[in-house]
Amino acid sequence: MRRAALSRLGRLAGSAFAIGGGAALMSHANHCAEAQSATGNSIMDMLELLNKKVDMVQTSISKGGSADVVLGAQWGDEGKGKLVDMLCGAYDICARVAGGSNAGHTIIVEGKKYAFHLVPSGILNQRTVCVIGNGVVVHVPSLLKELDSLTAAGIDWKDRLKISDRAHLVFDFHQELDGAMEKKRGRNKIGTTKKGIGPAYASKIQRNGVRIGDLKHFDDFVLKLKTLAEYTASMPGMDDEDSHIDIGQEIAYYASVRERLLPLITDTVSYVNDAHDAGAKILIEGANATMLDIDFGTYPYVTSSNPSIGSVFTGLGISAKKLGDVYGIVKAYCTRVGEGPFPTENLTPDGQVDEIGEHLGMVGREWGTTTGRKRRCGWLDIPQMRYSCKINGFTHLNLTKLDVLTGLKEIKLGVKYHLHGVELNEMPASLRDFSECEVEYEVMPGWTEDISRCTKFEELPINAQSYVLRIEQLLKVKVRWIGTGGDRIDMIER
Repeated sequence: MRRAALSRLGRLAGSAFAIGGGAALMSHANHCAEAQSATGNSIMDMLELLNKKVDMVQTSISKGGSADVVLGAQWGDEGKGKLVDMLCGAYDICARVAGGSNAGHTIIVEGKKYAFHLVPSGILNQRTVCVIGNGVVVHVPSLLKELDSLTAAGIDWKDRLKISDRAHLVFDFHQELDGAMEKKRGRNKIGTTKKGIGPAYASKIQRNGVRIGDLKHFDDFVLKLKTLAEYTASMPGMDDEDSHIDIGQEIAYYASVRERLLPLITDTVSYVNDAHDAGAKILIEGANATMLDIDFGTYPYVTSSNPSIGSVFTGLGISAKKLGDVYGIVKAYCTRVGEGPFPTENLTPDGQVDEIGEHLGMVGREWGTTTGRKRRCGWLDIPQMRYSCKINGFTHLNLTKLDVLTGLKEIKLGVKYHLHGVELNEMPASLRDFSECEVEYEVMPGWTEDISRCTKFEELPINAQSYVLRIEQLLKVKVRWIGTGGDRIDMIER
């Protein structure tokens, strides 16, 4: 036992040298050894003291601020923007890291609605600098329209928005190609927003894309734009008259807006990392959601980026060791737009939206911020959420729209999947298997009391409290925030 303990002591000392505290630790070890000889303390006491010293050294070298993350845990539209807006008053930087103008975040402040598509939701907080990271694809006309609407609403955003010089551009012809490709799919359509996001990411991967930083050297920008436009014009579906690309018009447009964009273009990798190291607090705002992730979602009915935790590193350029908390946003029920399997969807036997689905859709105002499309509604899916928790490592959850369930006699929780009579331990990758899953439900009593002005968990009806606690128990992640209404103040924090 003594030999094993001494071996561990040696490893600890070696590790301490590796993190820069070797001399101090060895001095402390010598002191501990002398103390042991004088007082008869055991070798285990010395090891305990060394462990504490290692912790002290590690803490001393972990300088800088913190970077917390807000991510969608379902199929999107969970209410990420509301939590980001609520939290941003305590953060110096709010960053977007993936997606494009296909994302839609709605925030209601004192009855006034703000809709964001590219600009981070933190823009409403005057002390917060907003960053559009390199992982985002930017449609400039949409961005400028959004900024103009902020100006018209009296929001001072100047000097508070920075766009990564590495972010790729979405051109109008990307959007035309998106629509043409979806049309050609016919009955196999994906349900894309037709905002050009997929084709823009495809250009990025094919390495003929154009980045917003290219605008600094306009002659290079024009050459790259022409090359990309010629390639896109040769794509299937772009050979009819309606899809003609006017390259001269594109060049003229970007020449006209270049001076507006140049002050926003920034090396955001350096900016964010330097700010973090100087002690800044950073909030990273996810777009879309885990089940729309190109790798982990219900492929191919997904978006073209990674809206799960991985996008934080690839889309902003910070390391994993700089992350703090990861907040998962989950509705008290479930929705999705577009095509693809949806096991807990509220449907009648003949495939029509049932009474519960109508209630959720109407009371929850379930139509898209970006597209206006009606969302499909269903009960909360626990196996899907376990999968999302596993991928993202959520430290806390924000359960949104609990108020939408008010008035329902009973509420169901989908707790297990069965495929051909066999219980599944994991969410299947095969869409055929996923679409054939039968859901086992737990039924809980509903409530009729208005919860829209509850400010404490204890003020919620007992049945509402039980519902929240059961979700927490099943997912083994604390529900920290509970949404009780549409306004930014309608939130309980536990």
